Amino acid sequence: MPGTSPLRAWWAQRPPAAGAAVMATGIVSVGLQMIRQELLSRVFLAMACVAWLALAASFVVGLLVARERWVTEAKTPGALTAVAATTVLGTRFSTLGRLELAEALFALAAVLWPVLMLLVVPHWHRHMPGAVFLGCVATEGLAVLAATLAKAEATAWLAHTALVLFWLGLVLYCFALARFEPRQLTEGAGDQWIAGGALAISALAGAKLIAADGPRLHLWNDDDRDVLRKVTGALLVLVLACYVVLLVAELVHLRPRYDVRRWATVFPMGMTAAATLSGAAVLGVPWLKGPGQVLVWIAVAVWIAVAVGALAAARARLSAAR
Repeated sequence: MPGTSPLRAWWAQRPPAAGAAVMATGIVSVGLQMIRQELLSRVFLAMACVAWLALAASFVVGLLVARERWVTEAKTPGALTAVAATTVLGTRFSTLGRLELAEALFALAAVLWPVLMLLVVPHWHRHMPGAVFLGCVATEGLAVLAATLAKAEATAWLAHTALVLFWLGLVLYCFALARFEPRQLTEGAGDQWIAGGALAISALAGAKLIAADGPRLHLWNDDDRDVLRKVTGALLVLVLACYVVLLVAELVHLRPRYDVRRWATVFPMGMTAAATLSGAAVLGVPWLKGPGQVLVWIAVAVWIAVAVGALAAARARLSAAR
C-alpha cells in the first residue's frame, strides 16, 4: 500500500498465532512469581502487557477497518490465543492483588471465548497441527482465572463455573487429539508443544480448583475433592511424560530455524513449570518443587532464545520492506 511504513507493513503481516508470544511471556512471569523472583517476574509482566495492548489494538482496528481479513483470521485456531493470553495476564494480575483488573480481563475473555470457539471449532479437520489444542487451552485458561478469582474473592459461583470449564476443556482436548497429526511431533515448527501445554494448563486448573476450597469456601465434598485430586495428579503425570517426549523429539529432529510458532513452544514449557509447582503444593508432593523451579528457568532460557530469533527475523523483514 502506497504511503505505508515498513514497520506498519511488517506488523500487518503478523499471523493470528502471534498472540502466543503474549501467552509465553505471561506464563513465564507467573512461573517466576511462583519461585519468588518478583522483580524479574514484573519485568516479564510489563513486556506481556505491552504486547497484549499492541495485539488488542490490532484486533480492534482489524475488526473495524479490514473486516474480511479479520473474519478469515478469526476462523483459524491461532485466533484463540487472544482468549488464552488474556486469561494468563488476568491470573498474574490477581496474584498482585489487582482483582478489579483481573475481573475485567476475565469478563473480556469470557465474551471472546464463545465467539471465537464458534468460528474456529467448525473448521477443525483431520491431520491438524498442534494449534488445534488451543480450544482446550483457551477453555482451561478461563477455568484457571475463574478458580483463582473464586479463591481471592470467596465467590462460589466462579468456582463452579471454573469446574464446568475444567471438564469441558478436557473434552475439547480429546476432540483435538483425534484431529492432531502425530507426525507434527517430528515435523512441527513449534506449535506441536501445545499438545503438552493444553494438558499442563488443565492440570493447573485442577490445582486451582482444589486450592479454591477452604475455610472461606466449602465447595467440594469428600468425593468431589478426591476426584479432583486424582484427575489433577493423573494430568500432571501425563504433562511431565509429554514434556519428555516432546523434548526428545526436538533433540532427535533439530529445527533451530526461527518460526513465530516457537512462542507456542515457550508457553507449554512455562505452563508445565507452573502446573508442577501448583501440583506440588496442593497434592502434597513437596519433592516436585525442585523440578518445577528448574522448569521455570528452562522456560526463561528458551524465551530468551526465541526472543532473539524474533528480533532478528523482524529486523530482516523491516530491511527487506525498506
